Amino acid sequence: MRDERGLYERLSLEGFQSGLSWLTILRKREGFRAAFESFDPDRVAAFGERDIDRLVADASIVRHRGKIEAAIANARATVALRETEPLPELFWGHAPAEHSPPSGAGDWHSSTPESAALSKRLKQAGFRFVGPTTVYAAMQACGVVNDHVTDCWVRDAVEAQRMAAVAT
Repeated sequence: MRDERGLYERLSLEGFQSGLSWLTILRKREGFRAAFESFDPDRVAAFGERDIDRLVADASIVRHRGKIEAAIANARATVALRETEPLPELFWGHAPAEHSPPSGAGDWHSSTPESAALSKRLKQAGFRFVGPTTVYAAMQACGVVNDHVTDCWVRDAVEAQRMAAVAT
């Protein structure tokens, strides 16, 4: 995935998921999309205190004020990045040069040097709730890394899509 809106959405959802079950987030995904204007960074960047109050009261999403405020701050940071290094370029610029596929569950990592570097860069740009583990999960969700185990039936197809995105 290389589009700004899609990256912002996944990074936001990863932030909301922190400390919760992914099933909770997936069940609320349409609620998040409605509440956050389809994760349009320009629209979310314009949210103010009234919007925060509205979102805190919205049972269709995770009503954590800090995470809501972070999603809004991240939208503003996403818009600001357009002037220097747009979010897609920043994200994909941290794709690992080499990434060995895990051979089993014991080989999975929760973060990498690349996710730590991207986390640091995002924080410098004003992003919040973007620690190395959250960022690594977003890198996986967006196809920057392919952590399907070597014998997974879908690994090769995912890798082909990832390589096509890298070439773009």
